[in-house]
Amino acid sequence: MATLSIGEADTKDVLDSEKISDRTSVDSSQDFIDEKALAEKAEAVALQVISTRDDPDLPILTFRVALLGLGLSVFSSVLSTIYTFKPQNATVSQLFCLIIAYVLGIGMAALPSHGAWRYINPGPFNIKEHTVIVIMSSTASSVAVAMEVIAALDLFYDLRLNSAVAVFSIFSTQMLGEWSSHVLRTFLVYPTYAFYPSYISVVNLLQSLHFGGALNMKRRRFFWIVFAAIFFWEWIPQYAFPLLTAISVVCMVDNGRHDFIRNLFGAGSSNEGLGLLSFSTSWTLITQGTPLVWPLQTRGYIYIGMGLGYLFLTGGYYLNVFNGRSIPFMSTSLFGEDGASYNQSAVIDSDFKLNTDALATIGLPRYTTTYALSQLFYNLSLGSAFTYVVIWHWAELKAAFGGLKFLRRGHADVDDPHYKAEVPQWAYGLLFFASLAVGIGCSYAGPHGTVLIPAWSIILFTILSWFVAIVLGFITATTGFSISIKYAIQIIAAFLHPGKPIPVMYANLFGNSTSFQTLYLLQDLKLGQYTKVPPRMTFFAQMAGSIIGSIFNFTMMKIIVTNNREVLKDPIGTRIWSGWVIQQYNSASVAMGALGKELFSFGKPAGYWIIPFAMFLGIFLPLPFYVVWKLSKPNSRLARVMKYINIPVIALYMGWLPYSVNGQWWSCVVIGIFSQWWLRTRRPRWFVKYNYLMSAALDGGSQVILFILSFAVFGASGNAISFPTWWGNSDTLSVDRCD
Repeated sequence: MATLSIGEADTKDVLDSEKISDRTSVDSSQDFIDEKALAEKAEAVALQVISTRDDPDLPILTFRVALLGLGLSVFSSVLSTIYTFKPQNATVSQLFCLIIAYVLGIGMAALPSHGAWRYINPGPFNIKEHTVIVIMSSTASSVAVAMEVIAALDLFYDLRLNSAVAVFSIFSTQMLGEWSSHVLRTFLVYPTYAFYPSYISVVNLLQSLHFGGALNMKRRRFFWIVFAAIFFWEWIPQYAFPLLTAISVVCMVDNGRHDFIRNLFGAGSSNEGLGLLSFSTSWTLITQGTPLVWPLQTRGYIYIGMGLGYLFLTGGYYLNVFNGRSIPFMSTSLFGEDGASYNQSAVIDSDFKLNTDALATIGLPRYTTTYALSQLFYNLSLGSAFTYVVIWHWAELKAAFGGLKFLRRGHADVDDPHYKAEVPQWAYGLLFFASLAVGIGCSYAGPHGTVLIPAWSIILFTILSWFVAIVLGFITATTGFSISIKYAIQIIAAFLHPGKPIPVMYANLFGNSTSFQTLYLLQDLKLGQYTKVPPRMTFFAQMAGSIIGSIFNFTMMKIIVTNNREVLKDPIGTRIWSGWVIQQYNSASVAMGALGKELFSFGKPAGYWIIPFAMFLGIFLPLPFYVVWKLSKPNSRLARVMKYINIPVIALYMGWLPYSVNGQWWSCVVIGIFSQWWLRTRRPRWFVKYNYLMSAALDGGSQVILFILSFAVFGASGNAISFPTWWGNSDTLSVDRCD
């Protein structure tokens, strides 16, 4: 990936694309596409695909924004909470929010605009109104880690927080992320290298819908054709013909006879297998790999990591690494010596502390081998991320943070009038202290006087998460990847709170949650920059979305947990519902919180000590590649290869597979190579005009129909309706015939 300096002398380059607005305009004929730059530089997409057109007089804070932003924030927060309890690792994309907002916004713009009606309809529905609605609703759709932790307390500890305490806990951690993201914006939003590849399709669609011209009409027609096609198709693999969600020739031939085949090739049901050579026709699953968005160089990291993952995860299990052959191949739950779910209630007393006498009888819990290795690889990824950013991007770090100028100057030195309307730094400081105080207060308001986590620990993990966000934010901004720090947070919390599972679980709220929210909000700030929305309006949209999301995340979570309690506690789950996301927090609270010393100390029989130690090993992983680069001839093929090998992302994907369903990844390989190599290099004009538009249409159509199916037949409202059994929907075999 090319890197650019962001020193004071060069920050004007952030908006240099203004000088070429004519040739990059989305509503031009695009005869000036730089095919060489498009093929060679990942961030060139932002200049080639996105227009720099702006109209500073467009109204932004309108009745339409308030009404549609509120309604879609509720809608998307409910849908994203449903996804949290699904076996698929799915999320609500901004494209989904964008499409619905456009349809409704255009409808409201058709209302009368004279007299009192002008307050409801001030004129044509414009791109800045649209962007604010999208930011507001997508912020609400970002499921808070706090909600997941609160669900784990309910499911596995029978601790039910007061509704007000729960909602304010969620909101406080999101606001801490809000503060952090705005402090980091001069480094991770304004510069050209921070182009956030997964958001190009969002901006591309926004501009296509709002900037006029004959070409735009053609593009809109293309969008709605693709949207309708996937809408009418997606219900078939998701409901009527589930075999199409994971087509595995190997599994069909074996027909569920051999465990090895199921473990390596299975992919149709929750926690079934790794999905080698399994293909899906369901875009709801395929879009998890964003095959039309991430550049080929980035996709290469995924393929290398997953290839190594197939080898290490399967080999580790059959070599009995971590003594895991006698328990299931895949699960995020804990298991006892007998292979059944671990009886955690017997070893944790009524004060939520370890009962050593009961532990001597029950014994220590065990992770599945694949889950233990996944945690190890995630920690390798996190450790290597720090070294990777320091050795390859030291100049950018020094320019952004040297002399702590960002604390005194809230915006980059760019020639853009919108950034003169910044929110002052003192306002973010006030937000930080208020959010921290609310979070501390809620942590002392647990059921029956339970202190969920002490104040000093909250402060420590909040500071830690901010420093981590600096490193991980750079990787997200340039590659689109988000690296989780939850395992690292759990390990640190286990050492700080030995024998106390609840504080270890709660540490995720102020460590992992704040970092995750920071990265998510940084992307919205970049979306605002791309569409020329003033930063104060972006701030308003994020605040409103966070408040609404906090309320409805919690409300929908309570409904789902109440109606599907036993399924969510089951270590494997079903094809429709699964508690695998929530089980991770519970497993960590018991294994690391209550039993950290017994399980993770060096020399213990389980050998789990290597999992936390992997963070330190990861620090050294990028160094050999850096040394080879230094010793190579400048600009040689070897030097370029060494510089572009992204060890954090490769390590991340080595541990990506042992969760939920995996039937989609080989479809992602085929589609990703076709889009990001053949189309990008052989048909660059079609790629620029339609590739990201097609991604938006496919995401939007598939997520609309999945929302309908979730409430209509999948039981989100409490009543599931099964499709009649037939060959493509077996009631005796898994959907891909592997189990």
